[in-house]
Amino acid sequence: MTSAGQAPEVFAQRPKRADARRNYDALIAAARDAFAENGAAASLEDVARRAGVGIGTLYRNFPTRQHLFEAVYVEEVRALCHTAEGLAELPPWDALVAWLHRFVAYVATKRALAEQLLHDSEIFTSCRAEIFSAGEPLMRRAQAAGVVRDDIGFDDVVRLISGLTMAQFPSPEQRDRVLGVALDGLRPPATPR
Repeated sequence: MTSAGQAPEVFAQRPKRADARRNYDALIAAARDAFAENGAAASLEDVARRAGVGIGTLYRNFPTRQHLFEAVYVEEVRALCHTAEGLAELPPWDALVAWLHRFVAYVATKRALAEQLLHDSEIFTSCRAEIFSAGEPLMRRAQAAGVVRDDIGFDDVVRLISGLTMAQFPSPEQRDRVLGVALDGLRPPATPR
């Protein structure tokens, strides 16, 4: 079992040799793109071809399709969480909104991967803990600044955003407009004059 905020042990060890690391990274990037374009049924041969490696290299790194799903999912969660670190210099509301926009983009493109993971799996649970560890401090900071309601929790916001991403939007612009309306609901009620 892993502690909160840590990826499962199976993904803690990445290849150390530069060429092996390049292959691993290329496979993750190729799989991310293939899954985004074709869903969970994307061909592993196509993933290997996109990465510029042979199918044997893919299987050496990821013995099963499930291992590849999990690795891509973990890498994407890490990238999402890493963006929170870069937002510390922004005002509290701006930092939270910027991270939630990134979260929406992440959820919208990773639905195929998430559907392949069991929601009670160690990887899903660990990744959820990482997401909370990255986003919750941004929300607490915004609440402390008085720009976010104090009667809601981060879990409420995650559920709001996740629900929003269930809808199919014809364009990213419409998705962003709807997200803006939802985010307005996080602001404290206006004080009567």
